[in-house]
Parts: sequence; C-alpha cells; structure tokens
Amino acid sequence: QVQLVESGGGLVQAGGSLRLSCTTSESISRFNTMSWYRQAPGKQRELVAAISSGGGLKYANSGEGRFTISRDNAKNTVYLQMNSLKPEDTAVYYCHGDYYAYDYWGKGTLVTVSS
Repeated sequence: QVQLVESGGGLVQAGGSLRLSCTTSESISRFNTMSWYRQAPGKQRELVAAISSGGGLKYANSGEGRFTISRDNAKNTVYLQMNSLKPEDTAVYYCHGDYYAYDYWGKGTLVTVSS
C-alpha cells in the first residue's frame, strides 16, 4: 500500500520559516506529480505547490515567491520550504501523490503561524 508521511509542521511566528517533508513508501520517481495542499479551518483544501516527475513546477499565487517545492528522488522525499510565513498560512498541509493515475494523500501536518 502506498503511504505518504508528512513531517515538519509546527508553530512559528509571522515572518519565520518552516520546511515540510513528505516521504513516500514507494519510489518517488514513479509518481507522476507530487503536490502540497493545505486546508485552513472552515475552508476548502487548496493547492499550494506541485512538482512533476520531469521537474516542472506549479505554485498557487498565495505562495509564489515565498514557497519552494523540491524533490529528492534518492530519499523518496518531497519538500516544501516556506519562508516569510503569514498568519493566513495557518492550515493543515497535506502531501499528495499521483501514482499510476491513483491519488494518494498523507494525513497532514499542522502549520500554525502566530502574529
């Protein structure tokens, strides 16, 4: 069974940084696209950033210029570096993988940004 496990969330002050990690149980090179989503209380889940197997990048406007997604195939891990964090970035962040046309999700990691 394919598993995605996130880590790296926590409490940070506004302006601070966090790096989220998502490690896969299968070779990450077999995933078509790896993505980070987030869901704030009372809001819908939204895409934050995505990286394709070919290295193509996509960012939501909310994180462009502040967030960077990357992947390390040797470690089967995708990262989300988040800088200049704002209180509105507070959410549960989920890792998503597109594996042979099936969608897999991690359980999420909570990021709380205090003002």
